[in-house]
Amino acid sequence: MSNASPATIAAIDLGSNSFHMIVAHTAGDHFRIVDRMRSAVRLGAGLGADHQIDPAAVERAMACLAQFGERLRGLPPEAVRVVGTNTLRHARNTAGFLARAEATLGHRIDVITGHEEARLIYLGVSHGLDDDADVRLVVDIGGGSSEFILGRRFDPLYMESLHMGCVSHSARYFGDGQISASRFKAAELAARQELEPIETSYRRIGWQSVIGASGTIMSVGDVLRQQGGGLDGITSAELERVKQQVLAAGHVDKLNMPGLAEERRAVFVGGVAILCAIFDALGISRMRVSDSAIREGLLYDLLGRIHQEDVRERAVGELAVRYHIDRAQALRVENTAVELLRQVAQPWGLTGEDNERLLRWASLLHEIGLSVTHSQYHKHGAYLLSYLDMPGFATGEQQRLAALVRGHRRKVPLAEWQRLPVAQQPRVLRLGVLLRLACLLHRRRSEEAQGPVEVSVENGTLKLRFAFGWLDAHALTRADLEQEAVYLKAANIKLKFK
Repeated sequence: MSNASPATIAAIDLGSNSFHMIVAHTAGDHFRIVDRMRSAVRLGAGLGADHQIDPAAVERAMACLAQFGERLRGLPPEAVRVVGTNTLRHARNTAGFLARAEATLGHRIDVITGHEEARLIYLGVSHGLDDDADVRLVVDIGGGSSEFILGRRFDPLYMESLHMGCVSHSARYFGDGQISASRFKAAELAARQELEPIETSYRRIGWQSVIGASGTIMSVGDVLRQQGGGLDGITSAELERVKQQVLAAGHVDKLNMPGLAEERRAVFVGGVAILCAIFDALGISRMRVSDSAIREGLLYDLLGRIHQEDVRERAVGELAVRYHIDRAQALRVENTAVELLRQVAQPWGLTGEDNERLLRWASLLHEIGLSVTHSQYHKHGAYLLSYLDMPGFATGEQQRLAALVRGHRRKVPLAEWQRLPVAQQPRVLRLGVLLRLACLLHRRRSEEAQGPVEVSVENGTLKLRFAFGWLDAHALTRADLEQEAVYLKAANIKLKFK
């Protein structure tokens, strides 16, 4: 990334109900929103029993992304952040969808975990609140999941993402449009069941204020304001009034409530049922409504990356401490790996800060599996990095990081690496080779200076050149390199050294 900050940045949220985009002009570490676009794609409604996104939903998505892409034309990759949430987390044809979606949009799409979604929501909401020391409960009802965050100032303390949302709940209990008291009760009960695991712990911790964000909660607020209420948030009595109005309508098509957008009508009932369950389970009497949520959180997170305040760096550092990683050894490996990368970045197509960052993180965490056991520790490390909650990381980033750690020693794990998206496989293979070489060159774990190593790519062969006489004085390293040449040959990479 260049030192100059982009003047315009953008964030896109590919939600289960709607796709949203906001564009902002930057000024230091702040921004001013200049454009908003949204489309009720209802991607989650297109997720069938086979967990495939149906063709109609895919086409709606592509039409929306083509419009977004036109608006973003000319913006550099580092100025745009695009995330997919619940539906893309669970669909079986996500890989194919993403390949087409990225080509249509012109920018990379990151699928994020529920915990990362919660973190970004809290980041967006908290920036719109007074900077006090109160503990806040932030609630966001999305299309396919709902997030619950307890936090103070800009720091989330506890985060949960539950598998219930206005799209999925509406389809399950009100799919034919009919609304009845019995159906509504069943929808509330199902939501209470989802809330049961967090109910006691969240109440025990407690909070001083409750803030709701995103579609369902904002829609309830809009309806109440049209009726002269909702002036200081949503009260339990006002929510009960909205519930009775929904029941009185009897059918989704008859939800002619001032303040309720036409495109929101089909998913409103399921969202209200979830909100009623939340108020009941957590004993909420009043919920303020926030205009900011995940999209604003994405912009603040993007600004942090631009200004070298990347939360991912902090996450990696915290893991290194938590798992008692030998920092000196990790830094030796990191320095050598990065130096090797800089020499072959052009011929191997590994230019760009994303590649250097990924290689640095893998170098720092390559021994994380030793916290489990020494035997097969590279496999244990890959497992940890695949499933740990890592703030700031998209699912694909964690997969690539885990893949590098998995393959930093012993045989090259081609079968595992070939499970990655096809477009990422050459990148991971080449970064993996550089990490393997850096680990090999520091196998002695010695403070002794390594000495300069020249590396080049010539006619498809990776060549290492050491100072005259160095290999003769380090017979074990020579033997290790000979074994490494055999390992890499299986990956169709020729290694020569002298």
